[in-house]
Amino acid sequence: MIAFWAATGLLAAVAAVLVLLRAARAASAVGSEDPTLAVYRRQLAEIDDLAQRGLIGEEEQRTAHAEAGRRLLSAADHTAADWSQDPKDRRIALAAAALAPIAALGLYLVIGSPGYADAPLHKRLTAWRNADLQTLPPQALAAVLRQVTKERPNDPEAFRYLALAEGAAENPSQAGRALRHAITLAPQRADLWELLGQSLVSENGGQPSPEADNAFREALKRDPKAISARFHLARSKVIAGDKAGGIADWRALMADLPANDERRQTLAQTIRDAQAETPAMAGAPAGGQLEMIRGMVASLAARLEGQPDDAEGWVRLVRSYAVLGETAKRDAALAQARKQFAGKPAIQAELDAAAKTEPMK
Repeated sequence: MIAFWAATGLLAAVAAVLVLLRAARAASAVGSEDPTLAVYRRQLAEIDDLAQRGLIGEEEQRTAHAEAGRRLLSAADHTAADWSQDPKDRRIALAAAALAPIAALGLYLVIGSPGYADAPLHKRLTAWRNADLQTLPPQALAAVLRQVTKERPNDPEAFRYLALAEGAAENPSQAGRALRHAITLAPQRADLWELLGQSLVSENGGQPSPEADNAFREALKRDPKAISARFHLARSKVIAGDKAGGIADWRALMADLPANDERRQTLAQTIRDAQAETPAMAGAPAGGQLEMIRGMVASLAARLEGQPDDAEGWVRLVRSYAVLGETAKRDAALAQARKQFAGKPAIQAELDAAAKTEPMK
Protein backbone atom coordinates (compact mmCIF):
# COMPACT_ATOMS: atom_id res chain seq x y z
CA MET A 1 0.00 0.00 0.00
CA ILE A 2 2.87 2.39 0.83
CA ALA A 3 4.43 1.65 -2.55
CA PHE A 4 1.13 2.44 -4.25
CA TRP A 5 0.83 5.85 -2.61
CA ALA A 6 4.52 6.61 -3.28
CA ALA A 7 3.95 5.85 -6.96
CA THR A 8 0.80 7.98 -6.94
CA GLY A 9 2.68 10.93 -5.44
CA LEU A 10 5.48 10.57 -7.96
CA LEU A 11 3.04 10.53 -10.88
CA ALA A 12 1.28 13.62 -9.51
CA ALA A 13 4.63 15.42 -9.25
CA VAL A 14 5.55 14.45 -12.82
CA ALA A 15 2.18 15.71 -14.04
CA ALA A 16 2.69 19.01 -12.22
CA VAL A 17 6.16 19.44 -13.74
CA LEU A 18 4.80 18.79 -17.22
CA VAL A 19 2.05 21.36 -16.72
CA LEU A 20 4.55 23.96 -15.51
CA LEU A 21 6.95 23.26 -18.40
CA ARG A 22 4.18 23.73 -20.93
CA ALA A 23 3.11 26.92 -19.20
CA ALA A 24 6.69 28.22 -19.28
CA ARG A 25 6.99 27.40 -22.98
CA ALA A 26 3.74 29.24 -23.72
CA ALA A 27 4.91 32.20 -21.66
CA SER A 28 8.16 32.39 -23.59
CA ALA A 29 6.17 32.83 -26.80
CA VAL A 30 4.48 36.04 -25.56
CA GLY A 31 5.10 39.00 -27.83
CA SER A 32 5.68 36.97 -30.96
CA GLU A 33 3.61 37.63 -34.02
CA ASP A 34 0.17 36.06 -34.29
CA PRO A 35 0.67 32.96 -36.51
CA THR A 36 -2.64 33.61 -38.28
CA LEU A 37 -1.11 36.67 -39.95
CA ALA A 38 1.27 34.43 -41.88
CA VAL A 39 -1.66 32.26 -42.97
CA TYR A 40 -3.57 35.20 -44.44
CA ARG A 41 -0.43 36.54 -46.18
CA ARG A 42 0.06 33.12 -47.77
CA GLN A 43 -3.57 33.14 -48.93
CA LEU A 44 -3.02 36.49 -50.66
CA ALA A 45 0.04 35.14 -52.43
CA GLU A 46 -1.82 31.99 -53.51
CA ILE A 47 -4.72 34.08 -54.91
CA ASP A 48 -2.27 36.14 -57.00
CA ASP A 49 -0.56 32.95 -58.17
CA LEU A 50 -3.87 31.41 -59.28
CA ALA A 51 -4.72 34.58 -61.22
CA GLN A 52 -1.36 34.64 -62.96
CA ARG A 53 -1.84 31.03 -64.07
CA GLY A 54 -5.29 31.87 -65.44
CA LEU A 55 -7.14 29.57 -63.03
CA ILE A 56 -9.43 32.33 -61.70
CA GLY A 57 -10.83 35.40 -63.38
CA GLU A 58 -10.03 39.01 -62.62
CA GLU A 59 -13.31 39.61 -60.79
CA GLU A 60 -12.84 36.48 -58.67
CA GLN A 61 -9.29 37.60 -57.87
CA ARG A 62 -10.48 41.00 -56.66
CA THR A 63 -13.22 39.46 -54.49
CA ALA A 64 -10.95 36.81 -52.92
CA HIS A 65 -8.15 39.35 -52.47
CA ALA A 66 -10.48 41.75 -50.69
CA GLU A 67 -11.79 39.07 -48.33
CA ALA A 68 -8.32 37.77 -47.44
CA GLY A 69 -7.07 41.33 -46.94
CA ARG A 70 -10.00 42.11 -44.65
CA ARG A 71 -9.18 39.06 -42.50
CA LEU A 72 -5.49 40.03 -42.41
CA LEU A 73 -6.29 43.55 -41.20
CA SER A 74 -8.74 42.20 -38.61
CA ALA A 75 -6.15 39.78 -37.24
CA ALA A 76 -3.49 42.47 -37.15
CA ASP A 77 -5.77 44.71 -35.08
CA HIS A 78 -6.06 42.08 -32.32
CA THR A 79 -2.91 41.79 -30.25
CA ALA A 80 -2.41 38.62 -28.18
CA ALA A 81 -2.93 38.99 -24.44
CA ASP A 82 0.21 38.56 -22.39
CA TRP A 83 0.60 35.22 -20.67
CA SER A 84 0.98 35.61 -16.92
CA GLN A 85 4.51 34.76 -15.81
CA ASP A 86 3.98 35.56 -12.15
CA PRO A 87 6.08 33.04 -10.14
CA LYS A 88 3.30 33.01 -7.55
CA ASP A 89 0.98 31.30 -10.03
CA ARG A 90 3.54 28.55 -10.56
CA ARG A 91 3.90 28.00 -6.83
CA ILE A 92 0.13 27.70 -6.49
CA ALA A 93 -0.04 25.11 -9.29
CA LEU A 94 2.83 23.12 -7.77
CA ALA A 95 1.26 23.22 -4.30
CA ALA A 96 -2.10 22.05 -5.66
CA ALA A 97 -0.42 19.13 -7.44
CA ALA A 98 1.39 18.17 -4.23
CA LEU A 99 -1.70 18.48 -2.02
CA ALA A 100 -3.97 16.41 -4.28
CA PRO A 101 -2.43 12.99 -3.48
CA ILE A 102 -2.03 13.96 0.19
CA ALA A 103 -5.73 14.86 0.41
CA ALA A 104 -6.66 11.63 -1.38
CA LEU A 105 -4.54 9.61 1.05
CA GLY A 106 -6.19 11.34 4.02
CA LEU A 107 -9.65 10.64 2.65
CA TYR A 108 -8.75 7.00 2.07
CA LEU A 109 -7.50 6.64 5.66
CA VAL A 110 -10.81 8.02 6.92
CA ILE A 111 -13.29 6.07 4.78
CA GLY A 112 -11.14 3.27 3.34
CA SER A 113 -9.60 0.10 4.73
CA PRO A 114 -5.81 0.51 4.60
CA GLY A 115 -5.26 -2.59 6.72
CA TYR A 116 -7.39 -4.84 4.56
CA ALA A 117 -5.34 -7.49 2.81
CA ASP A 118 -5.29 -7.77 -0.95
CA ALA A 119 -7.89 -10.22 -2.29
CA PRO A 120 -6.98 -11.42 -5.79
CA LEU A 121 -9.73 -13.11 -7.75
CA HIS A 122 -8.16 -16.57 -7.52
CA LYS A 123 -8.05 -16.33 -3.72
CA ARG A 124 -11.67 -15.20 -3.56
CA LEU A 125 -12.70 -18.04 -5.85
CA THR A 126 -10.90 -20.54 -3.64
CA ALA A 127 -12.66 -19.16 -0.57
CA TRP A 128 -16.04 -19.23 -2.28
CA ARG A 129 -15.59 -22.82 -3.44
CA ASN A 130 -14.67 -23.90 0.08
CA ALA A 131 -17.61 -22.03 1.59
CA ASP A 132 -21.23 -23.14 1.95
CA LEU A 133 -22.57 -22.42 -1.54
CA GLN A 134 -26.02 -21.52 -0.23
CA THR A 135 -24.52 -18.55 1.61
CA LEU A 136 -22.93 -17.08 -1.51
CA PRO A 137 -24.56 -14.13 -3.28
CA PRO A 138 -25.61 -14.84 -6.88
CA GLN A 139 -22.62 -12.97 -8.33
CA ALA A 140 -20.14 -15.07 -6.33
CA LEU A 141 -21.99 -18.30 -7.15
CA ALA A 142 -21.89 -17.40 -10.85
CA ALA A 143 -18.14 -16.75 -10.61
CA VAL A 144 -17.62 -20.19 -9.02
CA LEU A 145 -19.71 -21.89 -11.68
CA ARG A 146 -17.82 -20.12 -14.46
CA GLN A 147 -14.68 -21.73 -13.09
CA VAL A 148 -16.47 -25.09 -12.88
CA THR A 149 -17.51 -24.88 -16.54
CA LYS A 150 -13.87 -24.26 -17.50
CA GLU A 151 -12.94 -27.44 -15.66
CA ARG A 152 -15.87 -29.34 -17.17
CA PRO A 153 -16.29 -27.82 -20.64
CA ASN A 154 -18.27 -30.78 -21.97
CA ASP A 155 -20.83 -30.98 -19.14
CA PRO A 156 -24.16 -29.41 -20.19
CA GLU A 157 -25.46 -29.65 -16.63
CA ALA A 158 -22.67 -27.39 -15.39
CA PHE A 159 -23.66 -24.78 -17.96
CA ARG A 160 -27.32 -25.13 -16.96
CA TYR A 161 -26.42 -24.36 -13.34
CA LEU A 162 -24.31 -21.45 -14.53
CA ALA A 163 -27.28 -20.09 -16.50
CA LEU A 164 -29.48 -20.25 -13.41
CA ALA A 165 -26.85 -18.43 -11.35
CA GLU A 166 -26.34 -15.77 -14.03
CA GLY A 167 -30.09 -15.23 -14.14
CA ALA A 168 -30.20 -14.81 -10.36
CA ALA A 169 -27.32 -12.34 -10.65
CA GLU A 170 -29.44 -10.28 -13.10
CA ASN A 171 -27.18 -11.05 -16.01
CA PRO A 172 -29.62 -12.44 -18.61
CA SER A 173 -27.28 -12.09 -21.56
CA GLN A 174 -24.69 -14.31 -19.85
CA ALA A 175 -27.43 -16.74 -18.83
CA GLY A 176 -28.49 -17.01 -22.46
CA ARG A 177 -24.90 -17.57 -23.54
CA ALA A 178 -24.45 -20.38 -21.01
CA LEU A 179 -27.68 -22.04 -22.16
CA ARG A 180 -26.70 -21.82 -25.81
CA HIS A 181 -23.41 -23.52 -24.98
CA ALA A 182 -25.26 -26.20 -23.02
CA ILE A 183 -27.53 -26.75 -26.03
CA THR A 184 -24.55 -27.23 -28.34
CA LEU A 185 -23.40 -29.99 -25.98
CA ALA A 186 -26.83 -31.58 -25.57
CA PRO A 187 -29.09 -30.38 -28.41
CA GLN A 188 -31.73 -33.03 -27.72
CA ARG A 189 -32.51 -31.84 -24.19
CA ALA A 190 -35.89 -30.14 -24.27
CA ASP A 191 -35.41 -28.63 -20.79
CA LEU A 192 -32.43 -26.61 -22.02
CA TRP A 193 -34.44 -25.20 -24.92
CA GLU A 194 -37.25 -24.33 -22.50
CA LEU A 195 -34.85 -22.54 -20.16
CA LEU A 196 -33.40 -20.62 -23.10
CA GLY A 197 -36.88 -19.51 -24.12
CA GLN A 198 -37.69 -18.42 -20.57
CA SER A 199 -34.39 -16.52 -20.37
CA LEU A 200 -35.16 -14.70 -23.62
CA VAL A 201 -38.65 -13.80 -22.39
CA SER A 202 -37.15 -12.44 -19.17
CA GLU A 203 -34.55 -10.48 -21.12
CA ASN A 204 -37.37 -8.98 -23.20
CA GLY A 205 -39.19 -7.62 -20.16
CA GLY A 206 -41.55 -10.57 -19.81
CA GLN A 207 -42.86 -10.28 -23.36
CA PRO A 208 -42.55 -12.92 -26.09
CA SER A 209 -40.09 -12.53 -28.93
CA PRO A 210 -39.42 -14.45 -32.14
CA GLU A 211 -36.18 -15.82 -30.68
CA ALA A 212 -37.94 -17.05 -27.53
CA ASP A 213 -40.75 -18.64 -29.56
CA ASN A 214 -38.18 -20.44 -31.71
CA ALA A 215 -36.54 -21.85 -28.58
CA PHE A 216 -39.90 -23.05 -27.29
CA ARG A 217 -40.67 -24.70 -30.64
CA GLU A 218 -37.34 -26.50 -30.50
CA ALA A 219 -38.29 -27.75 -27.03
CA LEU A 220 -41.60 -29.08 -28.34
CA LYS A 221 -39.84 -30.93 -31.18
CA ARG A 222 -37.99 -32.90 -28.52
CA ASP A 223 -40.78 -33.10 -25.94
CA PRO A 224 -44.32 -32.45 -27.24
CA LYS A 225 -45.51 -32.38 -23.62
CA ALA A 226 -43.17 -29.56 -22.53
CA ILE A 227 -45.45 -27.51 -20.30
CA SER A 228 -43.60 -24.18 -20.21
CA ALA A 229 -43.03 -24.17 -23.97
CA ARG A 230 -46.71 -24.90 -24.68
CA PHE A 231 -47.83 -22.19 -22.27
CA HIS A 232 -45.57 -19.49 -23.73
CA LEU A 233 -46.36 -20.31 -27.35
CA ALA A 234 -50.08 -20.11 -26.57
CA ARG A 235 -49.51 -16.78 -24.85
CA SER A 236 -47.68 -15.51 -27.93
CA LYS A 237 -50.73 -16.42 -30.03
CA VAL A 238 -53.05 -14.48 -27.72
CA ILE A 239 -50.81 -11.41 -27.68
CA ALA A 240 -50.47 -11.56 -31.47
CA GLY A 241 -54.26 -11.42 -31.79
CA ASP A 242 -55.13 -15.11 -32.17
CA LYS A 243 -57.05 -15.26 -28.90
CA ALA A 244 -59.12 -18.28 -29.88
CA GLY A 245 -56.08 -20.29 -30.95
CA GLY A 246 -54.10 -19.41 -27.83
CA ILE A 247 -56.97 -20.24 -25.49
CA ALA A 248 -57.52 -23.54 -27.28
CA ASP A 249 -53.86 -24.41 -26.74
CA TRP A 250 -54.10 -23.49 -23.06
CA ARG A 251 -57.18 -25.68 -22.64
CA ALA A 252 -55.37 -28.58 -24.29
CA LEU A 253 -52.44 -28.00 -21.92
CA MET A 254 -54.74 -27.94 -18.90
CA ALA A 255 -56.31 -31.21 -20.01
CA ASP A 256 -52.88 -32.84 -19.98
CA LEU A 257 -52.07 -31.69 -16.44
CA PRO A 258 -52.81 -34.09 -13.58
CA ALA A 259 -56.04 -33.41 -11.70
CA ASN A 260 -54.14 -32.47 -8.52
CA ASP A 261 -51.64 -30.22 -10.29
CA GLU A 262 -52.04 -26.75 -8.82
CA ARG A 263 -51.02 -25.18 -12.09
CA ARG A 264 -54.47 -26.08 -13.42
CA GLN A 265 -56.03 -23.36 -11.27
CA THR A 266 -53.54 -20.75 -12.43
CA LEU A 267 -54.01 -21.79 -16.05
CA ALA A 268 -57.80 -21.67 -15.73
CA GLN A 269 -57.53 -18.14 -14.35
CA THR A 270 -55.21 -17.18 -17.20
CA ILE A 271 -57.80 -18.42 -19.68
CA ARG A 272 -60.55 -16.42 -17.97
CA ASP A 273 -58.34 -13.31 -18.01
CA ALA A 274 -57.61 -13.80 -21.71
CA GLN A 275 -61.31 -14.07 -22.48
CA ALA A 276 -62.03 -10.87 -20.59
CA GLU A 277 -59.00 -8.81 -21.55
CA THR A 278 -57.75 -7.26 -24.76
CA PRO A 279 -55.36 -9.29 -26.90
CA ALA A 280 -52.38 -7.51 -25.34
CA MET A 281 -53.43 -8.80 -21.91
CA ALA A 282 -51.77 -5.77 -20.39
CA GLY A 283 -52.19 -4.22 -16.97
CA ALA A 284 -52.95 -5.61 -13.54
CA PRO A 285 -55.92 -7.92 -12.93
CA ALA A 286 -59.21 -6.41 -11.92
CA GLY A 287 -60.19 -6.37 -8.26
CA GLY A 288 -62.09 -9.66 -8.24
CA GLN A 289 -59.47 -11.42 -10.33
CA LEU A 290 -56.71 -10.10 -8.08
CA GLU A 291 -58.45 -11.49 -5.01
CA MET A 292 -58.81 -14.85 -6.75
CA ILE A 293 -55.07 -14.84 -7.56
CA ARG A 294 -54.27 -14.00 -3.95
CA GLY A 295 -56.45 -16.91 -2.91
CA MET A 296 -54.54 -19.29 -5.18
CA VAL A 297 -51.23 -18.04 -3.81
CA ALA A 298 -52.49 -18.54 -0.26
CA SER A 299 -53.57 -22.07 -1.20
CA LEU A 300 -50.09 -22.76 -2.58
CA ALA A 301 -48.50 -21.47 0.62
CA ALA A 302 -50.76 -23.70 2.72
CA ARG A 303 -49.92 -26.74 0.61
CA LEU A 304 -46.18 -26.13 0.98
CA GLU A 305 -46.54 -26.16 4.75
CA GLY A 306 -47.49 -29.81 4.45
CA GLN A 307 -45.23 -30.59 1.46
CA PRO A 308 -42.07 -28.54 2.10
CA ASP A 309 -39.94 -30.65 -0.28
CA ASP A 310 -41.65 -29.23 -3.38
CA ALA A 311 -38.85 -27.05 -4.75
CA GLU A 312 -40.83 -25.93 -7.81
CA GLY A 313 -43.72 -24.93 -5.55
CA TRP A 314 -41.46 -22.73 -3.43
CA VAL A 315 -40.07 -21.04 -6.52
CA ARG A 316 -43.62 -20.33 -7.74
CA LEU A 317 -44.63 -19.04 -4.31
CA VAL A 318 -41.69 -16.64 -4.08
CA ARG A 319 -42.31 -15.43 -7.63
CA SER A 320 -46.03 -14.97 -6.95
CA TYR A 321 -45.39 -12.83 -3.89
CA ALA A 322 -42.87 -10.77 -5.91
CA VAL A 323 -45.39 -10.23 -8.72
CA LEU A 324 -48.07 -9.19 -6.22
CA GLY A 325 -45.66 -6.74 -4.61
CA GLU A 326 -45.94 -8.41 -1.19
CA THR A 327 -42.29 -8.00 -0.26
CA ALA A 328 -42.61 -9.11 3.37
CA LYS A 329 -44.26 -12.40 2.41
CA ARG A 330 -41.80 -12.83 -0.45
CA ASP A 331 -38.81 -12.41 1.87
CA ALA A 332 -40.29 -14.73 4.50
CA ALA A 333 -41.00 -17.44 1.91
CA LEU A 334 -37.53 -16.98 0.41
CA ALA A 335 -35.85 -17.37 3.80
CA GLN A 336 -37.87 -20.50 4.60
CA ALA A 337 -37.18 -22.03 1.18
CA ARG A 338 -33.45 -21.27 1.34
CA LYS A 339 -33.32 -23.03 4.71
CA GLN A 340 -35.31 -25.97 3.36
CA PHE A 341 -33.00 -26.45 0.37
CA ALA A 342 -29.68 -25.71 2.02
CA GLY A 343 -26.77 -27.13 0.07
CA LYS A 344 -28.64 -27.12 -3.27
CA PRO A 345 -27.19 -24.19 -5.22
CA ALA A 346 -29.30 -24.74 -8.33
CA ILE A 347 -32.53 -24.38 -6.36
CA GLN A 348 -31.06 -21.46 -4.42
CA ALA A 349 -30.33 -19.69 -7.72
CA GLU A 350 -33.89 -20.28 -8.97
CA LEU A 351 -35.29 -18.90 -5.71
CA ASP A 352 -33.12 -15.79 -5.94
CA ALA A 353 -34.19 -15.23 -9.53
CA ALA A 354 -37.86 -15.61 -8.57
CA ALA A 355 -37.45 -13.09 -5.75
CA LYS A 356 -36.17 -10.51 -8.25
CA THR A 357 -39.29 -10.74 -10.42
CA GLU A 358 -40.72 -7.29 -11.11
CA PRO A 359 -44.10 -6.55 -9.46
CA MET A 360 -47.04 -6.06 -11.77
CA LYS A 361 -47.97 -2.48 -12.55
